Amino acid sequence: MRLGVLDVGSNTVHLLVVDAHPGARPLPAHSHKAELRLAQLLDGDGAIGPQGVDRLVSVVHEALQAAEDKGVEDLLPFATSAVREAGNADDVLARVRTETGVELQVLTGEEEARLTFLAARRWFGWSAGKLLVLDIGGGSLEIAYGIDEEPDATASLPLGAGRLTAGWLPGDPPAPDDVRALRRHVRTEVARTVGEFSRFGPPDRVVATSKTFKQLARIAGAARSAEGLYVQRELKRKSLEEWVPRLAGMTEAERAELPGVSEGRAGQLLAGALVAEATMDLFGVERLEICPWALREGVILRRLDHMESV
Repeated sequence: MRLGVLDVGSNTVHLLVVDAHPGARPLPAHSHKAELRLAQLLDGDGAIGPQGVDRLVSVVHEALQAAEDKGVEDLLPFATSAVREAGNADDVLARVRTETGVELQVLTGEEEARLTFLAARRWFGWSAGKLLVLDIGGGSLEIAYGIDEEPDATASLPLGAGRLTAGWLPGDPPAPDDVRALRRHVRTEVARTVGEFSRFGPPDRVVATSKTFKQLARIAGAARSAEGLYVQRELKRKSLEEWVPRLAGMTEAERAELPGVSEGRAGQLLAGALVAEATMDLFGVERLEICPWALREGVILRRLDHMESV
C-alpha cells in the first residue's frame, strides 16, 4: 500500500510518501517539504501566533493535495515539540482539524524517542547490539538506549536547535558571551540525564539521526547525500570540537555556504553543534554513525507492525 506520513515538526512540515507492506522495507516514493520554523514563531506567552497558525493550516492543505496527487491510501499525521509545548496547542489542533480535516496526533517526547529508536534498530539490525540513539530536532533533543526494539531508557530535553537559537543567540554572528551562556545551559541540561543511561553500561554502537547531525557530519567530511543511503557516514567528537568555534565566528550567510548546509538551517547550526558536542562529551562518545532513518520511518514501521498483527 502507499502510505503517507505528515510530520509537523519544529522546523518543517514534511510529507513522506512510501510504498510499503509488512515484512518489507518502506520504499520512498515522494517527499514534500515546507519550512515553517514553528519553534521560532512562539510569542512571549509560548503560543503560536495567528500568522503561524494561518501558515500551518495552509501548508497542511498543500500536503494533503500532494498526498492525494500521489495516491496515498493511508495518511499518518503527527506533530512534535513545537505544537506539543505551544500555549495554545488545543486551539491550533482544533483549527487544523476544522479547516483541513486532519487530526494531528501529538507525540510525547518519549514517543518520539521510542519511534526514532525503532527506526535505528531496524536500520542497523540486531548485530548492532546495545544502541545509543541521539536526535536533535528543532524543538527538542531525544536520547534513547537499549538492546531490543523498545529502548530501556529514553529522555526528551528542550534543547532543539531552533528553540535554542531563537532564545539564546540573537546576534549574527552571535556574541561570545551568548555562546558561552548557551553552552553552559546545554551542558547542565544534558548532564542531568547521563545517570539514567550510564547504569545500563556502555553502548555497542552510537547512532544519530536528524538534519542537524547529518549537516555536522557533512561539514566534518562525511559523504554527500547524493552518494546514497548506504554509504557509512560518521561524526567524530574531535572534528566537532574543532568546528564549534569556527561556526560561532560565522554569520548565518557564511554557514549557508558550507557543504551540505541549507540556507534555512544555517542560522541554527551553531546551537545544534553545541548540543551535539555536549551530548557526545558528557556521554563519552568519541564517534557516532549517521542513521538515514528517523522518526518518520519509525511511525511507518510501527503502523506496518500493527497491520501485520491484525
